Amino acid sequence: MWIEFIRQLEPEAEFAKGASAERLTELEQALRVALPSDLRSLLSESDGVYGEYGLHLIWSSDEIEAMNRQRWDDSRFRSTYMPLDSLLFFADAGDGEMFALGIIEGIIQRPDVYVWNPIDDSRTWTAPTIRQYLEWWLTGKINL
Repeated sequence: MWIEFIRQLEPEAEFAKGASAERLTELEQALRVALPSDLRSLLSESDGVYGEYGLHLIWSSDEIEAMNRQRWDDSRFRSTYMPLDSLLFFADAGDGEMFALGIIEGIIQRPDVYVWNPIDDSRTWTAPTIRQYLEWWLTGKINL
């Protein structure tokens, strides 16, 4: 489902082997957040999706864990920005801005996608779902 959808938008996209259910459970435990079903199903089909010029359309489960842990736990991020542990980062724009889902008490309650800008620490609504984020990002509707 996801690979076919993304290939229609980005024929040159590269896909990794899907993450196992065990790996996704480990990711949830490590981050103490339940993955939404669309992100879980996407990662199980392809554990990371790369677009043109190597752009990370969706990070691998390892990258999701590492990038979130860094932003949530590193004292430099905590002293510079508003709390980042209310965001689950899953991709970047290639320029420092990152795409994320909102977290409330360990649960992603809405499928909305936000972009976080590290220059001004803004968190801007970008798309209503990950599927729409991919479509809008790959068709140029999202401009950062």
